[in-house]
Amino acid sequence: MASVPSPRLHRVAVLVLEGAKPLDVGIPAQVFTTRASVPYEVRVCGAAPGLVTGGDGLSYHVADGLDALGWADVVFVPGYRFPDRDDPPPAVVDALVEAHGRGTRLAAISTGAFALAATGLLDGKRATTHWHYTRALAAKHPSVRVDENVLFVDEGSVLTSAGAASGIDLCLHILRGDVGVAASNHAARRLVAAPYRSGGQAQYVPRSVPEPLGERFAATREWALRRLDEPLTLESLARHARVSPRTFSRRFVEDTGYTPMQWVMRARIDVARELLELSERSVEQIADDVGLGTGANLRQHFRRILGTTPIEYRRTFARGE
Repeated sequence: MASVPSPRLHRVAVLVLEGAKPLDVGIPAQVFTTRASVPYEVRVCGAAPGLVTGGDGLSYHVADGLDALGWADVVFVPGYRFPDRDDPPPAVVDALVEAHGRGTRLAAISTGAFALAATGLLDGKRATTHWHYTRALAAKHPSVRVDENVLFVDEGSVLTSAGAASGIDLCLHILRGDVGVAASNHAARRLVAAPYRSGGQAQYVPRSVPEPLGERFAATREWALRRLDEPLTLESLARHARVSPRTFSRRFVEDTGYTPMQWVMRARIDVARELLELSERSVEQIADDVGLGTGANLRQHFRRILGTTPIEYRRTFARGE
C-alpha cells in the first residue's frame, strides 16, 4: 500500500534588519521550532546572506537573503534600533510587498511595525508597536491607525505586536489559527508563558499621563495633582490658571495631547496604580483616595484606560515581601 505523504510544514522566515533586537529575533525562531506539535520550518534571513549588525551588542550570521521571503508562508520582522530615523533599504521594502502580494502573511514584533508601515501595507489599517514608539509611528505614518493599548493587532495578512514579550502573544495567536488551541497551549507551557494575557500594553507604560511639554499651566497641573481626591472641573482648573475655560481647554490639549478632564482621569488612574502596587488598601478605599468615589467607577475607568482590572493589575505588579 502506498504511503501517505507527510503534510507540508508551515514555513516561517525571520527577517533580521540592521540593529535587530535579540529577543525579538529569538521569539519566533524558538516558538516555531519544528516538532510534532508545531509543524513549522524556520529560516532566519537578512537583506543578504552574511553578517548583520544587531542591537544590544549582538550580531547575526544569516544563511539566507531576501529569497527566503518568497519561500515563506509567514514573514516575521523583529524590532530594531532607531526605527523612526530611517526606512529599511528599498530592496527589503520591495521584497516585503512582493511577498505580501503572493499571499504571505507579514508579522511585525515591536518596532518591526515601522518596516511594515514603510511598505504602505498598513495604510488605513490598525497597527501597534512598543508603547515608547507609538506616537513616532503615528507621526511618521499618519495613514496607519495606531492603537497604543493592545498587545497585538491581527489585520489578516498583516499583523503587528507591541514590545518584545508581546511577540510571544502574537506567535501563540498565529499558532492557534494555524494548528489549533491545543498546540498553542502546549507551546505556551513549553515557553512557560500565558496562553492568553489579560489587558493590553497600556498597563506596562510607566505613567499614562505624559510628561508636560513646556511650562504653560505647569503650576495648575501640580495644583491638580495634589487635589485628585477632591472634585476637579474644567472651570476650577481654568480659574486656577486665570484663563477662560475655552482658552484653558484648547491650550491644555496643545500641551499634553489630552483634554483637561482626560488628563485628570489618567492622573487619578496613575495614583490608583501606585496604591495597588505599594499598599494593601482595598479597591473601594483606593477609589475614594483618588476621587473616583466607588470601586465600580474605578474599575470602569481602569479597564477603559489600561485594558485590565484593578485586581488583575495588583496580581501582576504588586511587590512581594
